[in-house]
Amino acid sequence: METLRIGDIKLTWLNGGVTHLDGGAMFGVVPKPLWSKKYPVNDKNQIELRTDPILVQANGLNMLIDSGIGNGKMNDKQKRNFGVAEESALVADLDTLGIGTNDIDYILMTHLHFDHACGLTKREGDAWVPVFERAEIITTQTEWNEMQNPNIRSKSTYWYENWEAIESLIRPFEDEKVITDGIKMIHTGGHSDGHAIIIIQDGGDRLIHMADIMPTHAHANVLWVLAYDDYPMTSIKAKERWMKDGLEKGSWYSFYHDAYYRAVKWDESGKEIIEELKRNR
Repeated sequence: METLRIGDIKLTWLNGGVTHLDGGAMFGVVPKPLWSKKYPVNDKNQIELRTDPILVQANGLNMLIDSGIGNGKMNDKQKRNFGVAEESALVADLDTLGIGTNDIDYILMTHLHFDHACGLTKREGDAWVPVFERAEIITTQTEWNEMQNPNIRSKSTYWYENWEAIESLIRPFEDEKVITDGIKMIHTGGHSDGHAIIIIQDGGDRLIHMADIMPTHAHANVLWVLAYDDYPMTSIKAKERWMKDGLEKGSWYSFYHDAYYRAVKWDESGKEIIEELKRNR
């Protein structure tokens, strides 16, 4: 498990499972000869995408950023379509660290698409129940509204089995929310209407978790957005703002989906990596 410290705040990447999705969909209108130079692709035109939650420990609190793809949520057809090579080992990883599911205080949900939210619930008998019994689940009000009432496009990614059992644990917010000193969520929209990013800062150290408006290091170009984005121009505007802000301040950028890097720092141009935390492969 890779770790990174932002001042006294500790981040640990956990195993939430792995998918393989079409590279063209993940890079939108960007031609394959361009994006394939920056991120490896297999003979099925798929790229490897982790779904790895980040354990954030600060001020005596245990927090998770997103929840992985869970276990037992997908049938064989879904596993094939989403290129699932392994399901989540999130709870086992936490156990290795001496942390039980009841020890998680907050789950910071950047958005509630299935590949981020499947780890929130599990099957017990005939019912779905929360995996993290007492954690408060933080997401934007916009995202929570759409999760419960998806449209014709979004119903394929907002699954009832991922929200009905945790409804009482949801703590929605508008615009911005400070979780604890040094950790803040900000509503950006873009990838989904309710999508949020997370800013982590302690002293002079700072990290921006861009979630799915920048799912991998290869998406640093502000124009390289996903075909999956519901509002691509909103994604571009959010990336412009937060890349400019972060590059000027020497911030780290962290990733949930990247199969190669956990976090990077770029130079002020945003083109050269000057510090990195690679994923152990």
